[in-house]
Amino acid sequence: MSYTVHRAVDRFTTTTGWLSSAHSFSFGDHYDPENTHHGVLLVHNDEVLRPGQGFDTHPHRETEIITWVRSGSLVHQDSHGHSGIVYPGLAQRMSAGTGIEHSERNDTWSATDGVRVEGAGTVDVSYVQMWVMPDEFGRDPGYDQADVSAELERGGLIPIASGDPALDSAIRIASRSATFWVARLKRGERARIPAGRFAHIFVSDGRLRFDEVELAAGDAARGGDLGGGELVGDAEGASEALIWVMGKTIGE
Repeated sequence: MSYTVHRAVDRFTTTTGWLSSAHSFSFGDHYDPENTHHGVLLVHNDEVLRPGQGFDTHPHRETEIITWVRSGSLVHQDSHGHSGIVYPGLAQRMSAGTGIEHSERNDTWSATDGVRVEGAGTVDVSYVQMWVMPDEFGRDPGYDQADVSAELERGGLIPIASGDPALDSAIRIASRSATFWVARLKRGERARIPAGRFAHIFVSDGRLRFDEVELAAGDAARGGDLGGGELVGDAEGASEALIWVMGKTIGE
């Protein structure tokens, strides 16, 4: 089992008066030709938005974008009429396809179904956004979200987003070889990494051990097939890992 550990402090960072963003891969003004992607995972940004701030309307093309909120809430609105508020326990997928414009803001907002999120627009929102390459270009843009809080409460390893037709995940993505898993583990609890040619394990909260290596929040383990490797909870309360397992890389 071959992998490298990437520590939180070694990530590229972008900091403004309203945004703190740590980039696991090359992004924006930060470019490293040796660190542009892993498998089909193109972007993995760990971000905090200040209250009342955010990204105004901007375009995307030909990417599958997954947003995972840890605390606070994030408002999404796009040019194809989709809107939603993303909060802890709810996963969002936006398929950019042939082209879409959207905004993401830490605002006070209420959905038409009456959703209310405590602190919306008044406290920081902390989230991770991940971009994956689709199998094919030219697809129609799309949007989906799913509340997985009940599954997370049960603990263990949960398939959140996948394009694998044999796997039942909460939301679907247009990349058949890629699956996004979330593991929430209390101290001593274990989860095995699924098999796949490429894996990216990111600790989003708490502390975990992988192959006897300690990983703290913001750390990642990245390698080839890590299937069968064990994650072990190593902190008081539940620790959380965001895991991508992929069967191919860019250009295949």
